[in-house]
Amino acid sequence: MLDPVFYQFSTSTTLILLVGFYGLTFLFSTLASKKSDSVDGYMVANGAVGFGIAAASMTATWIWAASFYGAASSGYQYGLSGSLHYGFWGALMILFIYPYGQRFRELAPRARTLAEIMQARHGTSSQLILAISNLVGSIISLMVNFTAAGALVSVLTPLSFETGVMIAGVGVLSYTLWSGFRASILTDFAQVVAMMLVAIVLIPWIYFNMGGSEALSQGFNIITAEQADFFSTKAMLEQGAPFFVAVLAYGIGNQTIAQRLFAVRQDLIKSSFITATLGYGSIVIGLGMLGMMALFMGMTPYEGDLNNLIPQVASAYLPPVAIGMLFILVIGSLSSTADSDLSALSAIVMTDIYAKNLAKGKIDNKKMLLLGRITMIIATALGLILASFSLDILVMLVFVGALWGTLVFPVIASCYWDRVTNRAFLSAVLGGLILFCLVRFEWIALVGAWASSLEFIAAVGGGTVIGLMFFGFTNRNVALIAGSIVGVLCAYYFHDFLRDYTVLLGSLVAYGASTIICTAVSLASNERFDFALIHERIQHFDD
Repeated sequence: MLDPVFYQFSTSTTLILLVGFYGLTFLFSTLASKKSDSVDGYMVANGAVGFGIAAASMTATWIWAASFYGAASSGYQYGLSGSLHYGFWGALMILFIYPYGQRFRELAPRARTLAEIMQARHGTSSQLILAISNLVGSIISLMVNFTAAGALVSVLTPLSFETGVMIAGVGVLSYTLWSGFRASILTDFAQVVAMMLVAIVLIPWIYFNMGGSEALSQGFNIITAEQADFFSTKAMLEQGAPFFVAVLAYGIGNQTIAQRLFAVRQDLIKSSFITATLGYGSIVIGLGMLGMMALFMGMTPYEGDLNNLIPQVASAYLPPVAIGMLFILVIGSLSSTADSDLSALSAIVMTDIYAKNLAKGKIDNKKMLLLGRITMIIATALGLILASFSLDILVMLVFVGALWGTLVFPVIASCYWDRVTNRAFLSAVLGGLILFCLVRFEWIALVGAWASSLEFIAAVGGGTVIGLMFFGFTNRNVALIAGSIVGVLCAYYFHDFLRDYTVLLGSLVAYGASTIICTAVSLASNERFDFALIHERIQHFDD
């Protein structure tokens, strides 16, 4: 197939679409909410968000740049199972989070951040590890979403990459700065409704324009056996399993998710997150199918860049009006995650940096709100600057993902087990992170006894992931049995094998090492913690 010529909007049409989208979003957020003078309202809407808004906000926040481009790339690379791996595991992790969210709210119904709970549980050092990881992670997320917006604008319009980045950044800041988290979740609701409607219309539209099942069935003649295998081992090891492990860490460690757990009404956590699970899975699996259909039609990514697949497919099989719908769909999804990142950053700085460390017990709510808004402005500026440089962000993403992976077991254990100490928490996170770096960047060759020991630690990590999933929905005994069985099976199958898959090995080592260290150091101490102290130590700032 010849290199495609992308359909391009005129400059005036582009400006109408972008200014219209962000203008209507700003108007909607202004009419639906007001300037917040409550610090708790600005950060978590006073923990009183209803079912529909909460479910839509969770869905919209989880769907970001990686969901669009990653899902399509996965469908293109791995065929039949690719899009399912990306969408199904991500959806499953939303479902996985809610039992732990209920526990977090039970311990600290007035909390704003998960780091705040760790401060009440362990102290400042554990709190700052979570807070700093989220500051770095949210800035990177902003950069990724602004970069994706700029790339889309540069492909489908005459405007430059830098212009697209600037419009996206200023547009998101304009409606989020005024009302904070309230504006973010209200616009999320509108954006996710639009995303679902557009996805329901566009994906079948492309399917039928490609020629339907008859045309796609001919694609089996040009794909590999692995791509035609619905249960592809390669797809599972290279895409499914690493993504499964990564999104678990994202769900527990990222403030944008925790913020919604603390914002939704406590009795609506379960229903909101189950609904978000279904919404995310259906949209992202559908997006992955665009990549799979491109594979079956024999399309070649323009200039070898898999991120060009979605605009390529749209240009080849959709009329201009539908391409405009897709354009707004992508911009809306990126914006919904970007405004969540701004809200998360402001909450971290207001709560974990100012209120818990700098204020020294003398909290000024007006100063706190001002600091939150200044944080959004600075974060947007940083995101725009980094995005405009088109930096290679892989190393930073890998590092932050590993840090969140090492936090999963210590954070959850700290909320259930009274023997976890601050020393155990810190040792687990730092030890897991060091081992991860040694594996992921191959600072020591993965051979011999060293590789075998890492595979054993990774097996513990595999058992930990499954054990935590069962623990959330059942009880400790069932979780221990399930985790132990999976750990033993992993130890058998991983030996002399997993060293060839460093991405999955590194992620599981982060889990396994932090679990082993946290458990060992905790058992060596006789300290006990009274969980009722968390409730006492975390109060509404407005009170």
